[in-house]
Amino acid sequence: MNLQRYGIIYSALWKNSVAREMSFKGNFLLWIVVELLWFGLQLSFVGVIFRQTESVGTWNQWEMVLLVGASNFIQQIYQAFFLVNCTNLSELIRTGKMDFLLLLPVNTRFIVSLRQVDLGAFVNAVFGLCVMLYAATRLHLHPSALQILGFTGLCVVGILIHYSLMFMLAAVSFWTVRAQGIVWGYYNLFNIARMPDEAFHGAFKAVFTFALPVLLVSNVPTRVLADKLVSPVAWISLLVLGALWALISEWFWRISVRRYTSASS
Repeated sequence: MNLQRYGIIYSALWKNSVAREMSFKGNFLLWIVVELLWFGLQLSFVGVIFRQTESVGTWNQWEMVLLVGASNFIQQIYQAFFLVNCTNLSELIRTGKMDFLLLLPVNTRFIVSLRQVDLGAFVNAVFGLCVMLYAATRLHLHPSALQILGFTGLCVVGILIHYSLMFMLAAVSFWTVRAQGIVWGYYNLFNIARMPDEAFHGAFKAVFTFALPVLLVSNVPTRVLADKLVSPVAWISLLVLGALWALISEWFWRISVRRYTSASS
């Protein structure tokens, strides 16, 4: 069975990732600490904002803390599965290691996208969840099972949007050989996602809602959880953009692979 075969392959990739992380325990722990410090700075930023104002649009302080926690959770889950693999694509092309991956009897995009797993990011994702739970307690939120399911599903869609966009940008390496700057540039845009969408207006908001939907990715799931979603337009837009960017990303990947020049040629 094809699905079972890919499950076995992915299990082997997980085992390799665990072995690699445990070989460098100091680096593993240090990276967790660095990410936690950055997360703490983001939360401190919320405190700074709300010393100057009582709300950002319709978002109060603890709703924004909930948003920051959700944004961190989505970012860390994305980082756990995809970030390292997207940033490494240009090195696979530059060094010719792509030759080996193209010869494997598996889908090339599958193996390129999921070769490594960042285990430390799962730890940091848990801290994001803990902040969300604390913020929900302060807000006296009691989300229903349907809201929790909706939040989870929309988080998955958001992660897939991030993956589709970043993988497409990484595939630019087939033309330029190196594209880490472009990839990390998009990754830095994740910081916008921790802000309420109501804080932005005009062309900026339009670009980061529809063209590069980083605002939708975190704001819509959080609105569902906080019962702030007054219209289905937002989550429908997120689902449509998720499907659209997935299709565009696959199309661009197929075109890009045709540009690859083997290291042996």
